[in-house]
Amino acid sequence: MVFCGRAFRFLRGLFVPLAAIFAFSSLLTFVFILYQPTPGPGLSQRLGWQSWDAVTTVDYFEDGGQDPGPGSTPQDQPLSNTSWWNVSMPGEDTSSYPTDAWVPLWPHDTGLSEMAITRCFVPPGFVGDMCAPETTPEMDAIKGKWVRVDRDLNEENGIWSLSIYYRRTRRLDIPLITDLQLLPPGEEPTPPTDSWVKVEHSIRDGVMRTEPLFLWYKMGKTMQEMNAEEKNNIITELDVLFGEDRPWFGFEKLEPAVTPEQEGRISSIFVTYRRGVKPVPRAPPLHFSKDGRFRILQVADLHFSVSRGACRDTVFDPCQGSDNLTNSLLGRVLDTEKPDLVVFSGDQLNGQGTSWDPKSVLAKFAAEVTDRKIPWAAVFGNHDEENGDVKAEQVRMMQALPYSLVERGPKDIHGVGNYVLKVRSADSSMTHLLTLYFLDSGSYSKGYLDWFGYFFPTEYDWIHTNQIEWFLQQSSSIESIERPFQPDTSDGLWERQSDQIAPMTKHAKPNALMFFHIPLQESYGMPDKDSRTGAPLDIGLHGLEGPGSAKKSDGMFEKGLLKALESEHKAGGAIPEVKVVANGHCHITEDCKRVQDVWLCFGGGGSYSGYGKVGFDRRFRVYDISNYGETIKTYKRTEHDEVLDEFVLAGSGAAPYNSE
Repeated sequence: MVFCGRAFRFLRGLFVPLAAIFAFSSLLTFVFILYQPTPGPGLSQRLGWQSWDAVTTVDYFEDGGQDPGPGSTPQDQPLSNTSWWNVSMPGEDTSSYPTDAWVPLWPHDTGLSEMAITRCFVPPGFVGDMCAPETTPEMDAIKGKWVRVDRDLNEENGIWSLSIYYRRTRRLDIPLITDLQLLPPGEEPTPPTDSWVKVEHSIRDGVMRTEPLFLWYKMGKTMQEMNAEEKNNIITELDVLFGEDRPWFGFEKLEPAVTPEQEGRISSIFVTYRRGVKPVPRAPPLHFSKDGRFRILQVADLHFSVSRGACRDTVFDPCQGSDNLTNSLLGRVLDTEKPDLVVFSGDQLNGQGTSWDPKSVLAKFAAEVTDRKIPWAAVFGNHDEENGDVKAEQVRMMQALPYSLVERGPKDIHGVGNYVLKVRSADSSMTHLLTLYFLDSGSYSKGYLDWFGYFFPTEYDWIHTNQIEWFLQQSSSIESIERPFQPDTSDGLWERQSDQIAPMTKHAKPNALMFFHIPLQESYGMPDKDSRTGAPLDIGLHGLEGPGSAKKSDGMFEKGLLKALESEHKAGGAIPEVKVVANGHCHITEDCKRVQDVWLCFGGGGSYSGYGKVGFDRRFRVYDISNYGETIKTYKRTEHDEVLDEFVLAGSGAAPYNSE
C-alpha cells in the first residue's frame, strides 16, 4: 500500500506540470495558428512579416505560354475547336513577394501607404539606406517598412543624391495611395481635400537654378473598403525613367519631368508609376501556319541610347531623334512583312557611354514589335554590356517585356543567352519542324585600362569550346522526323489516298537556323560554287568594310556546325543540320555566302543610330520558310521599301549540296 501511494503521488506530480504545458501550448497554437481574423477562408495567406495580413493572387501573364511539346498532359490539350497554341497558361502567384524590397518587375498587387524623398551626400550604392526616412518598429508594423526606389533622381544633375522612398503594406485596414501629382511651390491639388499629402522635400532638391517641384500623393480607402475596380486603380509601384521615350510596360509617366532635357547635355528624368497590376502578355508557342509557312525578321544593330539618339551616316537633314526614326522605319517594315518572329541579333544598346541606363533603353527597343503582338527573341552583341547592367540582369528585364521568348540559358557555359527555340506544326501532332539556335558570341577578349569603368577593347570575343559542346548536345537530343512533313488532317490524308503516290521522304532532323552577333572567320572565306552554273554562292554586298570576326577561334565552324548533321545515316549524306547562320555586327556588310554547305548571312544595319554609309540604305533581312520547314528563302527589305537579293538557301530551287 505504501508503494502504491508513493507511485500515485509521483504520477500526480508529473501530470500537473505536463498538463499545464500542454494546455498553454494548445492556447498558443489556437491564437497564433488556428485563429486567423481574415474576412474569409478564401483569401490566401503567407508566412513572413505581416504574415497574417490577407493577400490576393493575380494572373500576371496573359495568354500564350511555354512550348507544351507533343507530350503535354491531357488537361493541357486544347478543345477540339481551338488551336493548341491558343490555350492559356496558369498565372503567377504574387503572394510570396516580400513587401520590403524594390523590384519593379514583380507584379505586386499590394498598395503603397506613405511616400518620402530624402537627400544623401553619399550615393546610396555606397551607404545603402543610411539616409532613409525615420521610422519606428510600430510604424513598420502598421504601414510597412521603408523601401528605396533604387534610382537616383539627381543621376545627371544635382549636388547630392536624391531618392524616393515608399511603404508597402498588405494590411486591410490601412488607407492606400490612389493618385500622384507634381506641383510647384504655392500650388495645391484641385479640388483641395484633406486626403492629399505633400512630401517634405522638393523632387528637384539639389539641382541648381531650377524651380522646386513637390510630390503630392492622395490617400484613398483601405483595401477592405475598396471594390474590385478601386483595387485595380491603387498605386502599386514607382520607378524612374531616364530619357524622353516610353516608360516600362505597365507604367505611366508622371508629368512634368523631374529634370527637363537639355539636348546634348543631360537627358530628362521622369517619375513613373503603375496602377494595379498590368498582366504581361506572353508569346504563344512558335508554330507554322496551317499552310506550312513561318517568317522571321532579323533586326540587326539598333544601337539605341538613353536619349532619343544621334543620327549617323544618313542623308536626312535635319536628322533628330534617330532612335525614334528607326522605330518608325521598323514599324513600317513589320506592317509590310508581318513576321511570325522577330530576332534582334545584338547591339540593341549603343554602349559607348550613351546607354548608361539599360532599363530605360530596353523599355523602347522592342516597342514596335510588342505593340503588334509579335513574339521576339534576342542575342547579345559586343556593345550591349559596355554600360550599366550586366547581361544576366538584362535578360531578366527582357523576359518581363510582352511577347518575349528570350532565355538566360545554362550558367555553366560561356556567355548569357545560349538557348533553343522550336517551331512546331499547326496540326494536333505539334511536330517539331524547325530549330532556332541562339548563342552569345561575347563582347571583347582583350583591352587595356580596365578599371573604374574605363575599358578600351582591342579584340573581339568568340564562341567558346563549352558553347560548342552545348550546341552538339542540344543537336543530338533532337529527334529525326519524316521529311517532308505531311500535316495530320483528313483533307491531306484523302489527297494522298486518292493520288496513290507517296512523296519522296527521308528521316532527318528538322532544318535549323542559328543566330549570334559576331561573325565567324569563315564568313570571309571562299564560297561554294553552284554545281549547276559554276557561279559562286555569295549573294549581296560585301567588302565595304573590314572583317568583323574575332582573331581567335575555338573551331565553331569545323567542330560544331559541320559535325551536327541532319542525319546520322550514310545514305543521307553529310548535310549540316544548321542551314543558315545569321549574324549582325557589320552594318554595311549584308551578303549571304555558302561555305561547305552552310550559309553565313549578315543582317545589314537597320538603324539610323548605328554607323552606316551614305547611299547604303538601312535594311532588314527576312527569312521566309515554307513547305513546313523544308524551303528557306531570304531577302532584304530596305528603308525605301525595295526587296533585294531574293534567293532560295535550302529546299526546292536551292543549289545542290556538295555532299549530294
